[in-house]
Amino acid sequence: MTDTPAYVPPKVWTWNKENGGQFASINRPIAGPTHDKELPVGKHPFQLYSLATPNGVKVTVMLEELLALGHKGAEYDAWLIRIGNGDQFGSGFVDINPNSKIPALMDRSGPEPIRVFESGSILLYLAEKFGAFLPKDIKSRTEAMSWLFWQMGSAPYLGGGFGHFYAYAPTKIEYAIDRFAMETKRQLDVLDRRLADNEYLAGKEYTIADMAVWPWYGALAKGLVYGAGEFLSVQDYKNVQRWTDQIAQRPAVKRGRMVNRVSGDPASQLHERHDASDFETKTQDKVEAAT
Repeated sequence: MTDTPAYVPPKVWTWNKENGGQFASINRPIAGPTHDKELPVGKHPFQLYSLATPNGVKVTVMLEELLALGHKGAEYDAWLIRIGNGDQFGSGFVDINPNSKIPALMDRSGPEPIRVFESGSILLYLAEKFGAFLPKDIKSRTEAMSWLFWQMGSAPYLGGGFGHFYAYAPTKIEYAIDRFAMETKRQLDVLDRRLADNEYLAGKEYTIADMAVWPWYGALAKGLVYGAGEFLSVQDYKNVQRWTDQIAQRPAVKRGRMVNRVSGDPASQLHERHDASDFETKTQDKVEAAT
């Protein structure tokens, strides 16, 4: 048996083959649209273009939480963006998010539409606009912001690092899996230690920091992403488990998880959301039964 020769990087990298495992068909080294496609616009102040990945769930949870608090101005239309089909490279979507990543939000409540992209930016924008889920006192607010930005910097190691090499890469590379498994477990330990003495990440108050971290690390703690729960011994992080379960019981979180979801139990999938009644009448199980 002949050993595979070690890869030696060329002096100048060129894109001459598909790369990225199951996502190879949508990966490319340039930005900008690949096709012309206008985005639909509904009747509500906010127009969300998204998919129920962890980053998408952050925003639908926030919007549902705002509505649960009575902020009628947070009503929204949620349009499905199928990233596997390359919808995020349509010209209309790129106009909102030049980075071609979900979620993307348009605020049409004022005299001129305002685009907001990057999930952390959207959470902060909504929190400041409605004065909700971000503490008023400087100490607690700063703590919430620190954990919000912790998630922005940490999740790429979980998703693009561990998740990619463990679950999606076309070949299993021991070094890469070990490297990112170690970092993912370190991050879980960071959270576990924080939550040992605090109900939520910013302290006693549920904030946008929890909304940002929960879709990623809560799903990981329950073994719902990458099929890696046993591999990472997620049950050992008792405080993360407690926090995960506590947030999962919130009615707005249950609704937010359903919006733009296209996998799992059809009763948990609401491909598009245009009215609060859609949760009762337009989940995928009901749509399929009607057709």
